[in-house]
Amino acid sequence: MEEPHRGIRALHTASTITVYQAYAPEIGVPAVRDGRFPSTWLRDRMTWIKPSFLWMMYRSNWGTGAGQETVLAVEITRVGFDWALRHACLSSYVRGLHPDRGTWQRELKRAPGRVQWDPERDLNLRPLPHRSLQLGLSGEASSLYADEWTVSISDVTLLAREIRTLVNRGDLDSAKRLLPQEQRYPAGDELLAHLRP
Repeated sequence: MEEPHRGIRALHTASTITVYQAYAPEIGVPAVRDGRFPSTWLRDRMTWIKPSFLWMMYRSNWGTGAGQETVLAVEITRVGFDWALRHACLSSYVRGLHPDRGTWQRELKRAPGRVQWDPERDLNLRPLPHRSLQLGLSGEASSLYADEWTVSISDVTLLAREIRTLVNRGDLDSAKRLLPQEQRYPAGDELLAHLRP
């Protein structure tokens, strides 16, 4: 099946979707231990969640970037994720989608969610022709994410390192078998029409 130019590919169940983030150990370790983000995790800051494992690997350089040494798989409710999409705004102005730049700026200012479509990545972290969703959460959405939508938090740092080692050896088949089995997320026009340039 051909990939849509912009789509959400994710590990998901009937009730949850898994997103990825990377943090310094002082945030990541207690989050995994307690199954929730610690009080030191700032709920009033914008936080970006990524349904694509390989895009998170690109962003965090396989969990080796400064302050990104602990890669988390955060399972959240689909109800929450869908709410965030409904209440999100594109992070940049698009002529034709937004009535005018001023309207977009007002929407962006009040929206608790922000969407960017960035090139998906292959195992060598090279850009692919289709794009994956990155979802920024702030204000109400950030607090809901941390305190209500989160179902579980797992540490996938060792998995990231194992896949990276296989990629560096040139064993892409074995690396691919270890990847999370992401599939197209069932987000219809009702959820995405206002987010597709």
